[in-house]
Amino acid sequence: MRLKITQSAANIHQDLVSAAGWTPTNELFSCSDDQTIYKWDMTGDAVGKVCDIESYFTDLHWYPVRNKQAAAGTDVFVVSCTDGTFKIVGKNGRLEKSVDAHKGACISLRWNHEGTALVTAGEDGLVKVWSRSGMLRSTIADAPLSVYSVAWGPDSDQVLYSSGQHLFIKPLQPSSKMLQWKAHEGVVLKVDWNPINNLLVSGAEDCRYKVWDSFGRLLFQSSPLEYPVTSVSWCPDGELFAAGSFNQLRLCHKTGWTYAKNRTETGSVLNIGWTTDGTQLACSGGNGAVCFAQIIDRTVEWDRLIATVEENHRIKIHDILSENDEDLDFRDRVIKMSLGYKYLVVATATQCCIYNTSNWNTPHIFDLKETVNLILQCEKKFLMVDNFNGITVYSYEGRQLCNPKFQGLRTEFLNSESITLSDDTLAVIDRSDAKGAAVRLFESATGKQIGEPITHTLEITDLALNQCGPNTERKLCFIDRNRDLYITPVLKPQLMKMGTMCDSAVWNDQTDMLATMIDQKLVVWYFPTCLFVDKDLVPLTKFVKEGSEFGKVPKIAYFHGSRATIRRSDGALVTANVGQYPLLLYDYYSALQWNKAIRLCRHVKDDSLWACLAAMAVHQKDLNTAEVAFAAINEMDKLQYVNHIKSIPTEEARAAELALFRRRPEEAEAILLQAGLVYRAIKMNVRLFAWERALELAVNYRTHVDTVMWHRQRYLTGAHREETLAKFQQYASSVQIDEEAIRAKIQQEKEKELSRPGAAASESRVPRDSWRRADVQPVVDDSSPRVGIGMVINK
Repeated sequence: MRLKITQSAANIHQDLVSAAGWTPTNELFSCSDDQTIYKWDMTGDAVGKVCDIESYFTDLHWYPVRNKQAAAGTDVFVVSCTDGTFKIVGKNGRLEKSVDAHKGACISLRWNHEGTALVTAGEDGLVKVWSRSGMLRSTIADAPLSVYSVAWGPDSDQVLYSSGQHLFIKPLQPSSKMLQWKAHEGVVLKVDWNPINNLLVSGAEDCRYKVWDSFGRLLFQSSPLEYPVTSVSWCPDGELFAAGSFNQLRLCHKTGWTYAKNRTETGSVLNIGWTTDGTQLACSGGNGAVCFAQIIDRTVEWDRLIATVEENHRIKIHDILSENDEDLDFRDRVIKMSLGYKYLVVATATQCCIYNTSNWNTPHIFDLKETVNLILQCEKKFLMVDNFNGITVYSYEGRQLCNPKFQGLRTEFLNSESITLSDDTLAVIDRSDAKGAAVRLFESATGKQIGEPITHTLEITDLALNQCGPNTERKLCFIDRNRDLYITPVLKPQLMKMGTMCDSAVWNDQTDMLATMIDQKLVVWYFPTCLFVDKDLVPLTKFVKEGSEFGKVPKIAYFHGSRATIRRSDGALVTANVGQYPLLLYDYYSALQWNKAIRLCRHVKDDSLWACLAAMAVHQKDLNTAEVAFAAINEMDKLQYVNHIKSIPTEEARAAELALFRRRPEEAEAILLQAGLVYRAIKMNVRLFAWERALELAVNYRTHVDTVMWHRQRYLTGAHREETLAKFQQYASSVQIDEEAIRAKIQQEKEKELSRPGAAASESRVPRDSWRRADVQPVVDDSSPRVGIGMVINK
């Protein structure tokens, strides 16, 4: 990615150009110390003079609009002046209002994101908030030094400003505490705060620019430049920012490393303005020049294809294997593009073009009403986000599928970290929640909301849906503000913590593998579902690669096939291979070819593959394969339990035992009760020492109350304890315990279960007598200093 600089041979302005800003329709207005305001088109040609105002300008900002349709009637901008005033000016140059704001110069000003308030900062050190009509609301800060720059927070409830060498974040609520820190060794000249990524950038006279989070923690600082950094500005989508110095303009990634460094002929770059689509920027120069810069050579990769925006209207496709090139021309400039799952989706200023990678000649095309902010793809669908339609899901034939919405949705603040898509599910962070700790789920085919939002205790910063398997296997992983990684099923939410100090998480596009950067290490989870099957196997089912080559704060860019591509903090790409064997195992798993999967694991002789196979087999209820896999990794206790499950005659009882194996006793109990196996449900709670629940079931179903009392009595006798549970004390006097009768009832229950339909076929797996003799009973483990659970087989 680089900048293509365009600058007029002769300056239109006769003096210093203090500021420049783009209209919602991508026209540039510039203001100068020659007391004129000029209008420019996107090609860098001056359209004409807008007006003359007898003031010296310091800053300019256009009134914000969410979309082009809302722009009508709000086409005004505001300029700050050295005489302490700010002036609201119409697009036609008519002065609508002039307000005395500060003693000394009014140096900086900004509309909030909704356009309901204006903040100004002055040479007098005051920071003031004004209404849309120019009425003073409050003075929120009084700094001892001049305030050179000001910016709004994402929710328009905080203001960032610079004074001297310090940065300040001031909440509008009087009771809230102000945050301040020393940011630079020189005077801070410019600051900006992006509402999408919630990051801050600052430039100062110490010749450095720095990136901060919203808590004032330093994320990046540049090496010293040759001259002071006089301007910084975020791209609207939050992925890039630009920094200007004397005769120099830098394009940087949001993490701080530099994409491109260009020389300009502007003198000091005093102000940087971005177009609303983020494809172009303009700089105002200290020598009276206005400089235009287009972003070109934007690149996306997938599999063996690389797509590059060579010019505004052209994309070049390069096939690495065949070394063939294709040129795609468009009638309008390219705004966004995405490549994946055998499709290239391109959004121009007016159209969306969908190309199949096997045929570049016949794209599906449909018209767009608004500038596209984001494109996300999955195997069968893709979504686009704009400020007019919001979130819209399309098929690859260009057919609109749904347009999900909810109260408080702010589509202008969405990015790839706050929304994710799979073939059947769409997930988006609900920023209207006070903590930003809720995720809303929708059906991607209909837009219907799925259940209640998934909530978390902390703000969620990043999320992703897995791309493979049916909707019953859909999983969501997310990273919270503390950089903790969590995973949960979509249909039955159950939050499980996977790790800490996580910087990035990306699902594989072909399998259910999850690649994460945890504590500067690449950790690949071969089978994340293992967390919900058997936590003990989790350490065996992941691949860890030390991160010395990844540097600090690495991010995973792609995870395709067996290759994970990591973006280092200096912008370099590093590739890590996780091997082909997990992919082969997934192929056999998806086809339920267990014998081939066993042969593969025997050939590779890798415990991680055996552990994955064991978890996969238990998840799919294939006990024979699970038995082989557990034996291969010497998990004797699990092997014995699997054999015990195989000895159970009925399918429902085996399913309940598997649920118990996965540490889901409530689900196991529900399975047994639905199947009418009340005695098994009661006995399961006895085995788990859930005495009160066992008695409750026995009383509710009016059966085996004496059996529960008998088991409880045996337990207390072995533990040398007295009865303390009120319910058991209540029934102790009224229930008569006859051990022979109880054993007869238990035998009767077993005979009844053996006679159920389908029991005979299941029973053939083990001798009938072996199941008859098995009666698992809880006892006290006297070898331990505390009471524990043991299992004995009564014969």
